Amino acid sequence: MLVYQGIKTDFIQSVEEDSIADEIKETIYRKMGRHTSESEYNSWSNSLEYMYKVLNDPNIPSDSGIAIEYNIPQTSKRVDFMISGYNDKNQPRMVVIELKQWQHLEKVEDTSLVSTYTGHARRDVVHPSYQAWSYAQLIMDYNASVQEKKIELKPCTYLHNYIRKDKDPLDDVQYEEYLNQAPAFTKGQVKDLRSFIKSFIKTGDQKEILYEIDHGKIKPSKSLQNSIASMLKGNKEFIMIDEQQVVYENIIKLSMRCQKDHTKRTIICQGGPGTGKSVIAIQLLSKLTQLDQFVQYVSKNSAPRNVYAEKLKGTIKKCSVDNLFKGSGAYTEIGKNQIHTLLVDEAHRLNEKSGMFHNKGENQIKEIIHCSMCSVFFIDESQRVTMSDIGSVSEIEKWAEKEKSEITYMELKSQFRCNGSNGYLAWLDDVLEIRQTANFSIKEFDYDFQVFEDPLEMQKKIIQKNEENHRSRILAGYCWEWPSKFRKDTDYHDIQIGDFSISWNLDNGKSFATNPDSIHEAGCIHTTQGLEFDYVGVIIGLDLRYEKGHIVTDPSKRANSDQSIKGLKKLTKENECLARQKADEIIKNTYRTLMTRGMKGCYIYCVDQKLQEYIKKRIEI
Repeated sequence: MLVYQGIKTDFIQSVEEDSIADEIKETIYRKMGRHTSESEYNSWSNSLEYMYKVLNDPNIPSDSGIAIEYNIPQTSKRVDFMISGYNDKNQPRMVVIELKQWQHLEKVEDTSLVSTYTGHARRDVVHPSYQAWSYAQLIMDYNASVQEKKIELKPCTYLHNYIRKDKDPLDDVQYEEYLNQAPAFTKGQVKDLRSFIKSFIKTGDQKEILYEIDHGKIKPSKSLQNSIASMLKGNKEFIMIDEQQVVYENIIKLSMRCQKDHTKRTIICQGGPGTGKSVIAIQLLSKLTQLDQFVQYVSKNSAPRNVYAEKLKGTIKKCSVDNLFKGSGAYTEIGKNQIHTLLVDEAHRLNEKSGMFHNKGENQIKEIIHCSMCSVFFIDESQRVTMSDIGSVSEIEKWAEKEKSEITYMELKSQFRCNGSNGYLAWLDDVLEIRQTANFSIKEFDYDFQVFEDPLEMQKKIIQKNEENHRSRILAGYCWEWPSKFRKDTDYHDIQIGDFSISWNLDNGKSFATNPDSIHEAGCIHTTQGLEFDYVGVIIGLDLRYEKGHIVTDPSKRANSDQSIKGLKKLTKENECLARQKADEIIKNTYRTLMTRGMKGCYIYCVDQKLQEYIKKRIEI
């Protein structure tokens, strides 16, 4: 949707009459029913004066199209400024400009982010060139008019208050790819930005190109379809078998039916660890994209998204990958039925509110169902591991009914992790006293489960397995403090047990699951949930102990930095029994999840010696 559109002479006149910001404000209210904040109004007044200076050149066609605040369909993203026209070969072109009022920024190591003061606070945000490039790529990937009429988009960014200096962080080598795709212009570079625009736009289009883009159907490009398909082709990790294929085929049928009969549908697919939920979700992402749907893979936890993005690297542009894989808080501002299908992996991890401070939106489940014609939730309620996890079948049912979405239930029962043994999961549930089962002995299962007396010996075994080409990692419960100043320091070892020490939960901008160096670190629930390895070595902290013949949980032994039990103290004052129940569920589910990440084996070391002895006895039964 175009908030403001006109030709260059219209824009020039509106700025000269000091009416441009009012025109945008009134149009936003008329079209979107949204009031404009004072800061947003002031940003238009300020930045558009600079664009007036840039466009005040007779060699930029007076009848070229001008669009301000273009709302990219199916998203809450808005492009600041667009100029359309034709090049010297009469080919349609559009310059996409991201406007920034920033005066200072710092680089954030090994990421696409920069640190700057915005929204009344210092925040880590994407580099402005990456932002401009990603918006242009999103339009190119999903707008049928752009694809069919071969409209070429040229992104750039204009930081009109920013004084560039030698060796400026804006130009750091880690941002080179983004700057090549979308050059950054700063204060004093009006002529350079003019030249950039004039190199692509030689004659005006009387807004025709803007009209084509605004009315373009949503359709994934062939290059995007082919890139996803090539990632999966021949990759054994994504092969589906038996009931996985059945669930996959049925979801495709229902999703395509939604697009034909315009009936809103919600699919709830339950399955335990290793039943193939993520495999099906990724296969559906590929197939439905090939079937011309606008579809996204959604997860609360960034770990699986990062791993799949890593696998797509080289076949597809980073910004296209980022538009395929989204966090669960990305849908707070998207209208009803805007997206064809949303595939929600690890749906048990969904939260009520979104945003860094959990102050955005109403309910993630509601928002996902609301904005999609077909919503698919892959869920395992026994993997809820924080106080804020609200994902449950009943919660999905509640919002589906309120949104008048037809519900279909599916289930994945066969276990393909833990050497295909459903018995191991049942045995583990019995050992951790999550539920009583008939699986008393682990000897019935072909699964390598060992208890180590020394964490050093366990570490050696995990490293050995990894060197033998069995992908292996060490994991740990949330019982060690995580000082922010050491989060990137590989020499700082958070976990220390006797002669054993290891860095825990390093924040180095790389995926724990795919970074080869992470074999020398310990991961946590947040870096591994939704992923699998061949072998895992799990360090069980003092939040899980064995006392008086039973497993006991102790949230007081969790690290002070642990956000998963935030709110527990308040709940204890209100309802002590419920608080104990929630803490018990979170701690046991955390270790159950960690101890089911290994496909071939799980090794453990318990800090509590009584728990160590108890589990050793359970192995011997």
